[in-house]
Amino acid sequence: MSSMSSHRRTSHTARRRVAAVALVGVSALLAAAVQSGAASAAPQKPAPGKVDPGAVALRLTPSQRAELIRDADAAKATTAKDLGLGAKESLVARDVIKDADGTVHTRYERTYGGLPVLGGDLVVDTAKSGRTERVVKATGAEIKVASLTPSVAAGTAERQALSAAKADGSKKTGADRAPRKVIWAANGRPTLAYETVVGGFQDDGTPNQLHVITDAATGKKLYEYQGIETGVGNTQYSGQVTLTTTQSGSNYTLTDGARGGHKTYNLNRGTSGTGTLFSQTSDTWGNGTISNAATAGADAHYGAAETWDFYKNTFNRSGIKNNGVGAYSRVHYGNAYVNAFWDDSCFCMTYGDGSGNADPLTALDVAGHEMSHGVTSNTAGLNYTGESGGLNEATSDIFGTGVEFYANNASDPGDYLIGEKIDINGDGTPLRYMDKPSKDGGSADNWSSSVGGLDVHYSSGVANHFFYLLSEGSGAKVINGVSYNSPTGDGLPVTGIGRDKALQIWYRALTTKFTSTTNYAAARTGTLAAAGELYGTTSAEYTAVANAWAAVKVGTRPGGGGGGTSFENTADVSIPDNGAAVTSSIAVTGRTGNAPSNLQVDVNIVHTWRGDLVIDLVAPDGSTYRLKNFSSSDSADNVVATYTVNASSEVANGTWKLKVQDQAAQDTGYINSWKLTFP
Repeated sequence: MSSMSSHRRTSHTARRRVAAVALVGVSALLAAAVQSGAASAAPQKPAPGKVDPGAVALRLTPSQRAELIRDADAAKATTAKDLGLGAKESLVARDVIKDADGTVHTRYERTYGGLPVLGGDLVVDTAKSGRTERVVKATGAEIKVASLTPSVAAGTAERQALSAAKADGSKKTGADRAPRKVIWAANGRPTLAYETVVGGFQDDGTPNQLHVITDAATGKKLYEYQGIETGVGNTQYSGQVTLTTTQSGSNYTLTDGARGGHKTYNLNRGTSGTGTLFSQTSDTWGNGTISNAATAGADAHYGAAETWDFYKNTFNRSGIKNNGVGAYSRVHYGNAYVNAFWDDSCFCMTYGDGSGNADPLTALDVAGHEMSHGVTSNTAGLNYTGESGGLNEATSDIFGTGVEFYANNASDPGDYLIGEKIDINGDGTPLRYMDKPSKDGGSADNWSSSVGGLDVHYSSGVANHFFYLLSEGSGAKVINGVSYNSPTGDGLPVTGIGRDKALQIWYRALTTKFTSTTNYAAARTGTLAAAGELYGTTSAEYTAVANAWAAVKVGTRPGGGGGGTSFENTADVSIPDNGAAVTSSIAVTGRTGNAPSNLQVDVNIVHTWRGDLVIDLVAPDGSTYRLKNFSSSDSADNVVATYTVNASSEVANGTWKLKVQDQAAQDTGYINSWKLTFP
């Protein structure tokens, strides 16, 4: 993955904000001043341990889905007004999910003055009655810029983007199209910017789609992310399987008419175009070895079919876009290319043949992984960098694992190992481990403030570990002949709820709660909300979600187990630029005696130059404890940190305040959330 280097760079370690705004009298996704970090996300549902049938997404036909999107677009002006958007803002309906109880979850993109707002996406939940129940926004900042006229020429932005790509090792680099004007709102203050997409190839031969965001007023790089997301037939990995093909005259082709017309092509070492559709007079494909080019085609075709069926029968989803249209697959990409990738621009999956062209990356979980990148792209659209990029990768690992278990293939039984069949390391070990991600030598088992700075294939470990714990629980066990021993970051055990329930919770969160900027803290919020809607907020499933996140050091356990008792305020408080100090309050109750000598203060502030900020903790009696000083040289974005305060001289109960002052001009932000934890 590419690295970022500019004076004011977007911090990969920031726990970016997903705002939850309750428009009527329903529970917000995250309640303020909530004890033990448990989110009140939905009303209690009956039938413990069973999915609330009203919260299950309906299987929509392509025409039904298209009609719902047309309805949303027809009402978009009224919706924008109801949401309090500005006069220059407009909505564009992009996706829709409808529940059995009539609730509709509509995902919108946003424009400002006719320009796309990157990081302005939002999800609106509408009850059957037509009442808006809640909104999840990728940003809570007001979308407003002083001018829509750039001070920097588009050519300057393009040259900078090409330079960034070359620095990342890109080959045959060139801009895919002229830079376009956008509003960049994914972090900090919305800014008029250019988006340049750089083509060519990455250093390992993967096609390049590097998106570089440049400030249109200063020419500085604001952000960058990669658009390419990596990752009867006689197959190499799944044995002899049944394939759905199409006969035309005396020939058969790898065209799946039962699954949206999915086609599988042979690139024959090429790196562009579609190559040649697999076609032959016999309907038996491949011989189970690399000596026959159709073997890899059979693996890819089979993987695509199983993935389609997994989404259809597990989530009522009809294809990647949920519109009944199949993607296509390309095998034999490049020469000894050791990777596979999803490309949303061609709506296709591509597989290399591995080191020495001996191990094509067409295994079942890899196929499920790549297609799932397409599902993420067409739902939450998680930015492929930082914590959101880790969640993007983990989503593909989670659903790729789901596909493998769903297929129930004796030659490739389900497991929590990623890419175990393709021998990408050359020693028989898998690419990734979900039970203990750090076993691969690079992935993170637990969240920390540095996780967002890792390559997305390593930052994904936090969510992969969460999913394994939620599904199977902690400790030693054997599943389908594979031994696992999953630890917890807080040293406390986790009891799993089963993979099927964990998949339902993750899918609902992805499709109705996550946005392009969702980070790990917001993923916790979204999955708790999803669990609350499916099983009830007092259910064992809801508690298990909170426990599994706490076990990977995201949030705390209900009742304070392992992480103490926490009190949290998630209400936004704007911080005036070079202005007066502002405060955010938390009322602590139910404690006895004084506060501890190791009171933990978790601070999450969104700001475009954190060195401007001075932060204090104010005790109930007015005593002040300095958490952070002003620093003119601290140019990074955001403050996401945990401070330990010796507050043993203070009475615990009472109103505590976080006091923040911006002491320099030009940069702005807001208090996103903060939390007190009594160990």
